[in-house]
Amino acid sequence: MIETYVQNLKKAFGNFHPTVLIILGSGLGSLTEKIENKIVVSYNQIGFPPIHIAGHRAELVAGVLSGREVLCMSGRYHLYEGHPATFVKDMMSAYQKFGIKEVIATNAAGSLRAGMKPGSLMMITDHINFSGQNPLIGVNNDLDGPRFPDMSSAYDPVLQQKMRETAIENSIELHEGTYFFVVGPNYETKAEVKAFRTLGADAVGMSTVPEVISAVYFGMKVVGLSVITNQSADLQEGPLNHEETLFEARQGAVDLQGLILKYLEK
Repeated sequence: MIETYVQNLKKAFGNFHPTVLIILGSGLGSLTEKIENKIVVSYNQIGFPPIHIAGHRAELVAGVLSGREVLCMSGRYHLYEGHPATFVKDMMSAYQKFGIKEVIATNAAGSLRAGMKPGSLMMITDHINFSGQNPLIGVNNDLDGPRFPDMSSAYDPVLQQKMRETAIENSIELHEGTYFFVVGPNYETKAEVKAFRTLGADAVGMSTVPEVISAVYFGMKVVGLSVITNQSADLQEGPLNHEETLFEARQGAVDLQGLILKYLEK
C-alpha cells in the first residue's frame, strides 16, 4: 500500500513538492486557512482510511505558509479508533518517499502541572510511550531504517532551539516538557495522572508518539508542540469532556498559529 499512497500523493499534488509536514491535532485545523495557493485533497483520495472524530477534517492541505511549501494533515489517526500502529508507519513512509524531511507535530494535551494552564503551549522535549504499542513492530526492512532505532533525541535539538528562539523573539509563552502517550479513549483517573507525574510526565495525550517514532525511523527531523486544553483530573474540578478540549484548543490555536508562522520564516 505504501507505493500506492506515494503515487496518489504525486498524482494529487502534481509538481508541488513540500518538505515540511505539519500534523494538526484536535481543534487545530484552522492553521490551514493561512495557507496560500492551497490544494485540498481528502484522505480517501490518497487511500487512507476514514476518521470519525469531531475536530478532524480528514484532508491534506498543501500550499505556501510563511514562504515555505508545506503539507498539512488536518486530522490524524488515533489508535483508539482501531487503526493499527503499523498503518502510521506506512503513512509516514509514504510522506518520506514523497519528499518530507521535517515534521511539525501538534496535539491537544492535558496538563499535569498546576502552572501550565488551558490555552497555553508546551514544546515537547521528550515522550513516554505508555501505550504498549509501537508502529515498528513486525518484520524490519533495513533499507527503510534500523531494527533498533535510537530515540534519545527523537525531538530534534536544533529544531527545538529554533522553536525556542522564535517564541522568545515574538513574546509567545512556551512551556517545555515530556509528553505522556496513552491509547485512550477514556480520560485518565486521578490515580493514573498522579502516577504519570511521578514517572516524569508534564502533559498527557492520545496521539503524536506513533508518528514521531515512525518519522525518526525514516530519518525525518521532528519538533513537537502541545496546546494545553485541560488540566488533569486531580487538578481540575468537574468532569473532562471532548467539547471542552476542542474549545480550549481553538483558543490556544491563535498562539500556535503565530508561533508556527514565525518559525517557518526563520
